[in-house]
Amino acid sequence: MLKDLVYTIPEDKHSVTYLKNILLEHTEIKFVSLIGIDLAGNDTDEKIPVKVFLDDIETFLKGAIQTDGSSVVLPGIASLNNAKVDMIADLDVNWFVDYNYENIDEETAKPVGTLRIPCFLYHENKAVDSRHILKNSIEHFSTELLNLFKAYPSALSAYKITYDDIDKVVATSATELEFWVMTPNDKAEVEELSTSQVLQEQYWTRTKGVVRTSLEESLMLMEAYGLEPEMGHKEVGGVKAGMDASGNLTHIMEQLEIDWKYSNPTQVADNELIVRIIVKETFRKNGLDVTFLAKPIEGVAGSGEHTHIGIALKLKNGKTINLFTPASKHFLSIYGYASIMGILKNYEVINPFVSSTNDSLRRLKPGFEAPVCIVTSLGNSVEAPSRNRTVLLGTIRDLQNPYATRFELRSPNPHTNTYLVIAALYLSMIDGISYAVKNNKSEDDLLKELSKNYGEDADYLDKNRAYRSEEEVFEYYSDEERNKLFGIAPETVYENLSAFKKYPEKLKVLEAGNVLNANLIESFTIAATKRWLVEINSRILNNYAEEIRSFKMLHSIDKALDLDVANWMKVNDLRYYIMKDSYANKSLFTRIKTAIENNDLPLVSNLQIELDSKMNELRELYSAYSKNLLDI
Repeated sequence: MLKDLVYTIPEDKHSVTYLKNILLEHTEIKFVSLIGIDLAGNDTDEKIPVKVFLDDIETFLKGAIQTDGSSVVLPGIASLNNAKVDMIADLDVNWFVDYNYENIDEETAKPVGTLRIPCFLYHENKAVDSRHILKNSIEHFSTELLNLFKAYPSALSAYKITYDDIDKVVATSATELEFWVMTPNDKAEVEELSTSQVLQEQYWTRTKGVVRTSLEESLMLMEAYGLEPEMGHKEVGGVKAGMDASGNLTHIMEQLEIDWKYSNPTQVADNELIVRIIVKETFRKNGLDVTFLAKPIEGVAGSGEHTHIGIALKLKNGKTINLFTPASKHFLSIYGYASIMGILKNYEVINPFVSSTNDSLRRLKPGFEAPVCIVTSLGNSVEAPSRNRTVLLGTIRDLQNPYATRFELRSPNPHTNTYLVIAALYLSMIDGISYAVKNNKSEDDLLKELSKNYGEDADYLDKNRAYRSEEEVFEYYSDEERNKLFGIAPETVYENLSAFKKYPEKLKVLEAGNVLNANLIESFTIAATKRWLVEINSRILNNYAEEIRSFKMLHSIDKALDLDVANWMKVNDLRYYIMKDSYANKSLFTRIKTAIENNDLPLVSNLQIELDSKMNELRELYSAYSKNLLDI
């Protein structure tokens, strides 16, 4: 890491004069890239020579750069015959310089850099990108909250302030990043990984060798970018590495986590992108693969990305008030309770933005602390903050620090579109807050409603649901009880996306203020559905086929016992059922492919559930078969 490199250009340094000076002074920055985020969460990247940028800098900063919208994920919006999309630079966030340490500039002996400029995507003069949706949601939230304070002055009485004392609403967010790191082409046995996880042999243990080096370098580089890393540590997944004759670690497979400081929502999501680049490139430089998949290894803990949400008021006298922290002896303030209620009531239509891929839903299975139940935990008493890791929405309180009160959504993963998730959360929160303020609800009223029993009438929350539990939800409740109290979690992308049509009243909450309008939601749905089908047909079935073919007969006829033969027959029968056609029967694979060709989405969804169940059964049968063999 070189000290004389420019890593960040702060939001207050985006003038034409400053940019010209910094780019002419640091000639190692050779390129500029406009970073737009489509509805799938993909970030655009292109290489514009700095000279081209400087020659037309006014247009880049204050005008619009045209691009081909058919190459980004905006189905139903940008098409081949109407593809023009304008890219407009965002001047209100930090810009980062991404360096290629494998391409050294001969003139300066420094790595070649690319200035990444976040931008908004416009189609027919309408913003259509994830970044702008988030920006609009925060503006809508702030405007609606201030309007409530103005219309209902008593809503501020607990803080002994008036509407005129408020300078602005401050929305804050934070994310964290979990990921798996491994030696290329190495595979660890699932049983070994699972055993290590249950025994917690890896959690928070000391990192070693190249993993330690890569983690430390990543944290130092994050510091250079001004991201203020707070911690890096081992997570629960992984196994002990081996060592070669030279003392180098081999067969590395570990799960790590990195945390960094909060910021405003748009900056937080932008920061996450550069952190992923830093981590991926740093570990790769040291010979290690990194995956941000939510569930890279079946049967072992996946990687989450807990998303933190807060609200504060900045007063004209310079003071800050955390709106979630209670002014009296309570778990939360009115705004804290109401925000939780807004999120939980409307979570069915938030969830598609959280988990819109096959990979994300593979992680969200009961167990492994997977947050599949729409429920929160406040704590057994006001004096004892909750530490329940089995709920969907956690409350984080520090009795010594009133500024720390916030919520933690535990369901997102590293590939979740953070922009859209945070947008949906704030839209849901203002719905709950509006209910509480307009109906003059007190902390006691809201706590009672949030803590309601199943079947109990409520003014805002659904009658036939419960929303709070201080229990370990996977141990305390049966499957039937969880489904009854907290709702049935979607198992497929189709089931998750179906919530948009199943819950029209909840969808209106996201469409408020025209932030997530019907066109944007439809475009997102089309894109997620297409990706779901293509991935099943072209990736999942192919991967399963390779796995099924690897389940071969291991016993020799002369040494096998009757149990071995019986075990193998069960394995082989299931292999045929899943994958092999006959004149009389079509395999599960073929039935899925036919359903995809016919665009029969409900059938594809049901068959995918059956396929995943059969694959798990097959793995268990083959494991039992192979473990009973001596001579292999």
